[in-house]
Amino acid sequence: MHSQQVTAEPPSNDSVEPLIFDVIIAGCGPTGAMLAAELRLHDVRVLVLEKETEPTSFVRIVGLHIRSLELMAMRGLLDRLLQHGRQRPAAGFFAAIPKPAPKGLDSAYAYLLGIKQPTIERLLEEHATELGAQVRRGCAVAGFEQDDEGVTVELADGEQLRSRYLVGCDGARSTVRKRLGVGFPGEPSRNDTLMGEMKVGVPQEEIAAKVTEISGTHQRFWLRPFGEGVYSVVVPAAGVSDRAEPPTLEDFQQELRTIAGTDFGVHSPRWMSRFGDATRLAERYRVGRVLLAGDAAHIHPPTGGQGLNLGVQDAVNLGWKLAAQIRGWAPETLLDTYHAERHPVAEDVLDNTRAQMELHSPEPGPQAVRRLLTELMDFDEVNRHLIEKITAIGIRYDFGAGPDLLGRRLRDIDVKQGNLYGLLHRGRGLLLDRTERLTLGGWSDRVDYLADPTAALDVPCVLLRPDGHVAWIGDDQQDLDDQLSRWFGKPAD
Repeated sequence: MHSQQVTAEPPSNDSVEPLIFDVIIAGCGPTGAMLAAELRLHDVRVLVLEKETEPTSFVRIVGLHIRSLELMAMRGLLDRLLQHGRQRPAAGFFAAIPKPAPKGLDSAYAYLLGIKQPTIERLLEEHATELGAQVRRGCAVAGFEQDDEGVTVELADGEQLRSRYLVGCDGARSTVRKRLGVGFPGEPSRNDTLMGEMKVGVPQEEIAAKVTEISGTHQRFWLRPFGEGVYSVVVPAAGVSDRAEPPTLEDFQQELRTIAGTDFGVHSPRWMSRFGDATRLAERYRVGRVLLAGDAAHIHPPTGGQGLNLGVQDAVNLGWKLAAQIRGWAPETLLDTYHAERHPVAEDVLDNTRAQMELHSPEPGPQAVRRLLTELMDFDEVNRHLIEKITAIGIRYDFGAGPDLLGRRLRDIDVKQGNLYGLLHRGRGLLLDRTERLTLGGWSDRVDYLADPTAALDVPCVLLRPDGHVAWIGDDQQDLDDQLSRWFGKPAD
């Protein structure tokens, strides 16, 4: 993808800053690109700075879980992604325990979409630039200073840019987080795992037999065929290494021989990497005009495939709130709800990945717990709870006392205009009124309205935030007005 040439209006005063934007985003991975697109839905001037000169080249398969698929459907992106991915059952995620998907998961998108990482990064960047976001590659953030009016961002080449806000989506080694001085407590990596895609030199039957023999006690070991002789290879490493240095083919061969007694004749790697089980969470997601999202805010082992999903969901939670702040209608505490809502979600993800990593251990104690949990997952309630946790459809934000649906995301239900998520493409709030009696009044510039007594709901009316979470349930106009003020600020005159 070609980066766009950056142009922007100069500041209205005679200050020395050469450029001014509403938001500068450090990092154009999935989190940064999704955030840029969310901001552009509200005409926020966005510049994305990416230190890499070219997009990701290695062909690693990542998975989009149910909640991320719902968000993509809300923004009209899902059909585009489905053309490039492969659907799989929503099952076997928790510690790779092979249990079937629970029946009747509460989503119209109850599957996993496997998609190549370069492809999803390209599609999300295209989405952002189509909406008007500007991307500059080969530009690394070296530092910044914030004041009451904005943030001055300094690039590695000494250029300075000015914006009202800065968001660090620049990964686990985030320069923005480090310069911000935010603590990143947690545990360092204790175990390394090698992961790659490469060809093999022995028959598939021989590989399958060996994998079946070993995988019962070594959960971090597999060889899975992609076709044309190419396999996904995952094998535990003997020690902890610098993950900035990719492993070699010889590393794979040695570790395979150690675990399996054979290296399977692996050769011709497409890509190779290593990951650890470091688990860390930023103490704060916001300091003044600087915020963190994605891996800059949280890191954890990839077991369960939650990392990319967690970052994209951060972006959708933050985007409309930051846009509201910039557009001038945000209630005073709205931007603070980003940390209040997403920090506990990340804490839960870190905990479930810690638990999964313990269950991957070949030691007798963890293996005994794994066997017990495997039995418990035969109960539908247990299996369902773990799948909803991994896929993020079980999240309930604390919006105060109310029905169980309050604070949860609403599934994509049928409405008279087709489907609910089709009404959320613009990133605005939505009042779905089955009584046909309520009005939006002065909030109609930021909230849409649908009167539909036939909507597939068992409550009178719901107010949805732009991220699809239910902010209010009821049928009283004054109560509705109070919640509109809480989430969408003062009504327009």
